[in-house]
Amino acid sequence: MSKLEEQLKHKILILDGAMGTMLQEYKFTEEDFRGKRFSQWPVSLQGNNDLLSLTQPEAIASIHRKYFEAGADIIETNTFSGTTIAMADYQMEDLVYEMNYESARIAKKVAEEMTAKQPGQPRFVAGAMGPTNKTASMSPDVNDPGFRAISFDELRLAYKQQARALIEGGVDILLIETVFDTLNAKAALFAIDELKEELALDIPVMVSGTITDASGRTLSGQTAEAFLISVSHIPLLSIGFNCALGAKQLTPHLEVLNRYAETGVSAYPNAGLPNAFGEYDQDAEEMADQIREYLEKGLVNILGGCCGTTPDHIRAISEIAKDFKPRPRDKFENPESV
Repeated sequence: MSKLEEQLKHKILILDGAMGTMLQEYKFTEEDFRGKRFSQWPVSLQGNNDLLSLTQPEAIASIHRKYFEAGADIIETNTFSGTTIAMADYQMEDLVYEMNYESARIAKKVAEEMTAKQPGQPRFVAGAMGPTNKTASMSPDVNDPGFRAISFDELRLAYKQQARALIEGGVDILLIETVFDTLNAKAALFAIDELKEELALDIPVMVSGTITDASGRTLSGQTAEAFLISVSHIPLLSIGFNCALGAKQLTPHLEVLNRYAETGVSAYPNAGLPNAFGEYDQDAEEMADQIREYLEKGLVNILGGCCGTTPDHIRAISEIAKDFKPRPRDKFENPESV
């Protein structure tokens, strides 16, 4: 049994909070994003957070360290947009491997430092693989429903490159997150499966979808049950939800996963719902209080925060989770019976 599996068996593992929220505090300028290396880049680079792993690595390492110090067991790499598809906006497709590799290396170094300080709490790194900015199952053109901006194979190749770089950079887990289109996620899973075979490597995989509105469906129209079933053919470390909703709104969807998932369940909601300015007002104590319901109902194995969350939120979540056992893994029903 791996250290990760051993930890999951005995405790609720704490995932980190938002990278973007923490980076906003630095107020990096265009010049900061560029650094010396990209000072002459032909397009604006401000907002390309993944690039900061190359131009501001100390800031990225510091954020990882703060989340570990707040109680996180798992941190995510700074690679949410780390595919050739997303990086095309910045004309940086050729830098994708380096960005992912360096992001993984930075995170792994901090994880090893923290594990060395606290051997009783091993720390892990999840390679973040975001949804890209294109969808494979829907048309972006209302006048042409049959049009697709991206193909399954294009997504597969892009995700395969990202996953390879993350693995070679040293991640312990691959996390396909903020899934709004399950076909995109399936391309990522297919790519990872290919890599596992090519590299003769068995790396744990987490999948986290996002419920986009009050209808309780993903953007591509799936309910929580349908989302679970559509990826259940792949052995997963966990399946869960993140982003879009606050902790309270996410509860009924986690209850569905808890009932049917034959694997671990993860949750990392936003710090409440955004206000009129797109900002998140929910403080750490309020969020932790809402998350208590997950714990009392035994819904989760992995727990963290998404948009608007900070080390304070993760610290509060970590403290409250210590008093609860993880979701039991011996009462799972077959999702095919849904």
